[in-house]
Amino acid sequence: METDNVMTIIDDEGNERNVEILLTFENEETGKQYVLFSDPDDEDSVYAYTYTDDGELNSIDDEDVEICEEVFQEYLGVIEDGK
Repeated sequence: METDNVMTIIDDEGNERNVEILLTFENEETGKQYVLFSDPDDEDSVYAYTYTDDGELNSIDDEDVEICEEVFQEYLGVIEDGK
């Protein structure tokens, strides 16, 4: 895991976890900033949150899920094309 793409989060039990940032982006329409990351302990899942300039993570709503899914699919397409 590259250190530039790692962030530490605190889970629901108060434990610190290092996760790998896959991508960040801002949606111009909503003005929200998003971060998509994976957990090395659960590599089959991708997590998406909004975040503030202060680094606070917030849960996303249904509209945000659609936005994140679309961007993530584009991201996967770029990765596959780059191989």
